[in-house]
Amino acid sequence: MDKKELYLKFEQLKVVPVIKIDNADDTIPLCEALIEGGLPCAEITFRTLCAPAAIRKASNIKEILVGAGTVLTVDTVKQAVDCGAIFIVAPGFNPKVVEYCIKNQIPVVPGIATPTEIEMALDMGVDVVKFFPSEAMGGLKILKAISAPYGKVKYVPTGGINEKNLADYLRFEKTLACGGTWIANSELINAKAFDKIKETVVNAVKVVETVKKETQKK
Repeated sequence: MDKKELYLKFEQLKVVPVIKIDNADDTIPLCEALIEGGLPCAEITFRTLCAPAAIRKASNIKEILVGAGTVLTVDTVKQAVDCGAIFIVAPGFNPKVVEYCIKNQIPVVPGIATPTEIEMALDMGVDVVKFFPSEAMGGLKILKAISAPYGKVKYVPTGGINEKNLADYLRFEKTLACGGTWIANSELINAKAFDKIKETVVNAVKVVETVKKETQKK
């Protein structure tokens, strides 16, 4: 999958579940809950030792789009891709990680929090970035302010986004999609509350559909 295909998928889904998984055995039922709820996508973060195994398991499910998050080094990029990750997400802007991904045609969404980092991304040909940590940095108000000079850039706000503020972020025309840990947080996964996760996914999809209908009416 090239980056244009990935961005189109993000634009369709509008929400990218960000997953911290502690037990790789939970991967399959988790992915099934995401698929059944209507968000067949998972950014599995390298915040636990079992992340590679979880990515490998998830990548064997053809219905789901699997990426790796919290990618801090080139070695982690290589490991993630070897395990089946289709896209890479980083919390910050690491030029080495971005350069490696670009050279190897691996879709990458690096993190930014300032205009300087947006310009670094543009200088390397990256026009989709992760605004992180979104709410802690000032939320939508700050995102609108720092994004104003950069008309071609799209954003994946992540950090502090939930069912209550999701619609506001999605209404911003420069938001490609939102990353969210609330969709399937660690507590729900560890409790094997996959029905609850599915319910959370369904509710998020309803918000997405509502915002899309609002946009179509304009």
